[in-house]
Amino acid sequence: MRPAFATAGQCRYLHWSMTEVLQADAVGIARAAALLRKGSLVAFGTETVYGLGADATNDSAVASIFAAKGRPRFNPLICHYPDNYAVFADVIASKDARRLAAALYPGPLTLVLPRQCDCAVSLLASAGLDTLAVRVPAHDVALELLRETGRPIAAPSANRSGKVSPTAVQHVLDELSGRIQAVLDCGPCPVGLESTVLDLCAAEPVLLRPGGATVEEIEAIIGPVRRAHGVQDAPRSPGLSPSHYAPTLPVRLCALDVQSNEALLAFGPPVAGSGAVFQLSDAGDLTEAAARLFAGLRRLDEEAAALGLVGIAVMPVPYSGLGRAINDRLRRAAAPRT
Repeated sequence: MRPAFATAGQCRYLHWSMTEVLQADAVGIARAAALLRKGSLVAFGTETVYGLGADATNDSAVASIFAAKGRPRFNPLICHYPDNYAVFADVIASKDARRLAAALYPGPLTLVLPRQCDCAVSLLASAGLDTLAVRVPAHDVALELLRETGRPIAAPSANRSGKVSPTAVQHVLDELSGRIQAVLDCGPCPVGLESTVLDLCAAEPVLLRPGGATVEEIEAIIGPVRRAHGVQDAPRSPGLSPSHYAPTLPVRLCALDVQSNEALLAFGPPVAGSGAVFQLSDAGDLTEAAARLFAGLRRLDEEAAALGLVGIAVMPVPYSGLGRAINDRLRRAAAPRT
């Protein structure tokens, strides 16, 4: 199917099935930013690959990323910013982080750092962790989109989960046409390789993923970097540690009842008997449940401790669609502590 220019109004954007293809001019960027602020999904090009963008401060928008990608797990997402000042408003910067940002931003480097206490980014974007993956892309259109949107944009690669990362608009359309609102045509990606991911949360920097920024460049600035090997060496990388997302209290899954000493994480009409209840979705909506999952676990952990409760009962969640990712995280929350 060939795209055609829209005929209504003065908007200069294209349609491909249900997905708009926006030109990388002032009108297209303004349209993309408006869609993002409304909570829609917009793919856009960077120097690395095309990212599937959502307002990182909007729980529902972030949940929609996982739904569109068919992502089986809630892995941490990379949040994109227009400049270093905006980055360090959301994360706590170490000396190494500031030195790397000064030398390599904008650029294909993602830093994993502790969240600021007042960070507005959705917990779902960081998979419930107390850290955040951040970067400033080296792409003029992406930077203008970030400035125009005025919010951090969470953006994993704009493809179905497990598929090859996209480096051109047609790649995005092949994977996500009709599943997202729009794609901003930024041309081919000059680097064509995902960003390097570096964990700076501990005293020793750890390379979690090689990418567009070389280890040699990084080590020339901050000294030796340890390479992560396997699950135990990379606890900050996406979805690796079995009990990485566990609350303080033990979690009981597929609960059809709730004990007097348990809090309840409900999905649909709650079972009776708990003094502390957090509702994922009254209507049984999986996207709403995904958006509220990590906030719910944290809230119940706090309330249960205050009420003297000793555990969290979790009602069954279907395994269809986003339910697979929700259940994956719940299994990790219930796993034996390591």
